[in-house]
Amino acid sequence: MTEFLPRTEEEAASIIGDHAARGAALAIVGGNTRSGFGNAVVSEAVLSSRDLAGIVAYNPGEMVMTARAGTPAAEIEAALAEAGQMMAFEPMDHRPLMTTEGEPTIGGVFAANVSGPRRFVSGAARDSLLGVRFVNGKGEIVKAGGRVMKNVTGLDLVKLMAGSHGTLGLLTEVTFRVPPKPKTEETIVLSGINDAEAANAMAAAMALPLEVSGAAHLPLTVAWSFLDGRLPQGEATVLRIEGLPRSVAVRGEKLAAAMGRLGPVKRLEEDDSRRLWREIRNVKPYADGTSRPVWRVSVAPGIGHRLVAALRLEEGVDAYYDWQGGLVWMRMEAEPEGDMLRRYIHALGGGHATLMRATPAHRATTAAFQPQPESVALLSARIKEKFDPAGIFNPGKMG
Repeated sequence: MTEFLPRTEEEAASIIGDHAARGAALAIVGGNTRSGFGNAVVSEAVLSSRDLAGIVAYNPGEMVMTARAGTPAAEIEAALAEAGQMMAFEPMDHRPLMTTEGEPTIGGVFAANVSGPRRFVSGAARDSLLGVRFVNGKGEIVKAGGRVMKNVTGLDLVKLMAGSHGTLGLLTEVTFRVPPKPKTEETIVLSGINDAEAANAMAAAMALPLEVSGAAHLPLTVAWSFLDGRLPQGEATVLRIEGLPRSVAVRGEKLAAAMGRLGPVKRLEEDDSRRLWREIRNVKPYADGTSRPVWRVSVAPGIGHRLVAALRLEEGVDAYYDWQGGLVWMRMEAEPEGDMLRRYIHALGGGHATLMRATPAHRATTAAFQPQPESVALLSARIKEKFDPAGIFNPGKMG
């Protein structure tokens, strides 16, 4: 397979223009750390952004960064940490789950709209994105948005590119918000309650004026795998508090008292808290080196435990919950069972199920993305035709 590594936008535009003229497919990637995710891409050529790297502009006082798309996410995080800032959406590292190598890139983060545990209070990756530069399927260099907080009217190209998975263009540069990083954090661990009780406990915690920034439930089948087994025995419902040290201490005490009425409570200090949420973010229980199917399911927070309970009656399934129960990480023991999973999701009020990991055979027979309603599918097709009229970008990746 041919791999193209352009060093400039103009070189990327030339490569894309040539492939468009010939109707030749291109697989668009960053660091390729999500290889195997989504529907299979059939292409004899790969176009990677990883040599389009480097931080273009960063003034911590403005709380905005501009970087070329191929810049390693680790380099971005290191620069932000030095200035006491962060990416609020906590992008996960897919390598442990997907058993891939390479370096995650900032362009890949936004192209896949990668969002972690803080998503339910701070927004997704796309909500931090202010501007983009990209090359469309005609080989044209396009700029949208910029170092401003407000988007222009009309079609929001910035938001369209976030989560497009390389189907609309090759991202070459991104501009995004970088808020202050909390000075410290701690996590309250409530032990020994079941999935349904945990959903109620997390809802109660979120209703308190304590600014909980992480809410997850780890059933017995997965809780042992976090922090090298140092969580209290049994199920663990975990709630994160962040901010200034004195504020965290006071709010943590109040949250521990409120949750203590429901069961035994333990408080994790900063180092263990940070590690725990990193492991939750990176799906540590299912980073097992296997190809057993893993789903990422987004539903209403009160629905997740009901979905898992229904599936357990018919299929071998393991799961844990993030985003106050609205994000369910689910591993199937054998078949993906996509049709059954989506039937239950529809019956319980709707949501989205994305197949993150599976064998090549299962990927060939299971739709990776949630099927779109007809009206949305028609609109998506029109947008795809506008951006990529020759249909050369990541064929098969469209949901």
